Amino acid sequence: MKESTPALSQIFEPIRADLEKVDREFGRHIESQVDLIPKIGRYIQTSGGKRVRPAVLLMAARLGGYQGDRSVLYAAVVEFIHTATLVHDDIIDDSDLRRGRLAVHSRWGNDITVLLGDYLYIKSMAMALTHDTLEIVRVLCDVTLKMIEGELYQLTKNGDAYINEEEHFDIIRRKTAYLFGGCAQIGGMLGNVGGEREQALREYGFNLGITFQLVDDLLDFIGDAASVGKPIGSDLREGKVTLPLIHMLSQANDGDGSRIVRDIIASRNVTDDQWSELLRCLKEHASIDYAYRRAVEFAERAKKPLYAFPPSSERDALITLPDYVLSRDR
Repeated sequence: MKESTPALSQIFEPIRADLEKVDREFGRHIESQVDLIPKIGRYIQTSGGKRVRPAVLLMAARLGGYQGDRSVLYAAVVEFIHTATLVHDDIIDDSDLRRGRLAVHSRWGNDITVLLGDYLYIKSMAMALTHDTLEIVRVLCDVTLKMIEGELYQLTKNGDAYINEEEHFDIIRRKTAYLFGGCAQIGGMLGNVGGEREQALREYGFNLGITFQLVDDLLDFIGDAASVGKPIGSDLREGKVTLPLIHMLSQANDGDGSRIVRDIIASRNVTDDQWSELLRCLKEHASIDYAYRRAVEFAERAKKPLYAFPPSSERDALITLPDYVLSRDR
């Protein structure tokens, strides 16, 4: 991590107590007479997630001057939605690991995991409906539908070595960016910041989400497997062609890089020699650099809307977050 970028714990320090309350709220709402639900819920909760999405909501609410306790509830709702997506994604991708531990479906099986994901989705909306704020529920429903659309669209593009950049960004927007945007927007709604500032926060979160996903894609090529918590090259083995590869394939015509990508997708496996050759091709065409530059571009886009708000420690924290995302190594 770059020395100049504060650690996530420093950025989130102003809301540390609230994030702890979110964890407690998550634990409270995962309780059920069916013992398996809280058991799996606690397993997920202790798997080391960064809580970036709930933190964005909490910080945006503070930026808007909100001081009540509903931000904690909605931050827990967002964590439920995100968790539901993760457990379903891992089944779809057949990922054995999540953050360095067995994925839920690897430990409890697909049948239980599908139903748990469904439970988390419905529970999240039930939690959101405990307050008479239908506008916020509409935002949550909208982003959840977009995430599921994104997952379905990605499946139609799975194994497609000819996916183009716009199609890839459409997947990123739906699967990741809209939820980040919704988190920041809900914070503004709680603070009654008004239409323009609410949209400014939504734009901030949306572009932060794109940055987050682009860096996540990059880590599949340049990350350390132990830090990332899954084997390097997992995305490509699952048939996902991300921005570094899209750029390389657009530059390489039908050369070695293209053949290796197609071979890995077809076999759903990668040898050390293939991986070394693929990294060489990515370097030759400066494709890692290109994807990182695009991530920087969206990080800068994220920061600009925040200047609609007066200076504050909350604004500083939100402005610093895209830089942290760019510097993350897992």
